[in-house]
Amino acid sequence: MDQNDIDAKKDALIWSAKRCFDLRLQTNAGGNLSVKLSSAEAIVIKPSGVGFNECTRDNLQIVHLDGTIEPSPFKPSKDLDFHLDLYRIRPDIQAIVHCHSPWATGYASAGIEIPCLTVQTIEKIGRMPLIPLSPNGGPQTEAEISPVFRDPKVVAAVLANHGTIGVGPTLIKAQYLAEIIEETAHIAFVRDALLAAHGKTSADLPTYGTAAEAKARVSQ
Repeated sequence: MDQNDIDAKKDALIWSAKRCFDLRLQTNAGGNLSVKLSSAEAIVIKPSGVGFNECTRDNLQIVHLDGTIEPSPFKPSKDLDFHLDLYRIRPDIQAIVHCHSPWATGYASAGIEIPCLTVQTIEKIGRMPLIPLSPNGGPQTEAEISPVFRDPKVVAAVLANHGTIGVGPTLIKAQYLAEIIEETAHIAFVRDALLAAHGKTSADLPTYGTAAEAKARVSQ
């Protein structure tokens, strides 16, 4: 493993974690973030019990994709197994941002899939599958999460009564998806409240995420 690579990825994760905290996508020590190293089959990940705003180079863990944890005084994340499995099954995934963001988790707790109702979500996400709790009623594990992400088109998902997952080829792209998920949930709630207040039951949804896609369709 290259130390410059490790330091760069730790700094990127610290940036993402603090941005999540500042945007109120995550409070306290819940949620998790990880990023794959370029120099080894390993990841940098936030350990259990460390808050997003308290991430430092000294408390982030390095874990190999085979599950071996480099020596650390910290407990591994409860979400470690599903992070590792997503990296194993999807080579295009190089970073994961998992938050307990309130608007999106509210939808998930109601058992409602967040609609992709803006042109941005149509373009960037396409669909945010809602993944139910484990069969015994506990938090989702790789057994529930990985089958959904085996579809290479899935880049974001919402975990019932738990939170959200955004993945990407870089940490910043995974971070942006986590933000779009929460933004869209907020917009959806406002839209649904306004529809109800005005006695409406539905509204038009975009079909395409970009003007170029729409024009291309018309020209066919």
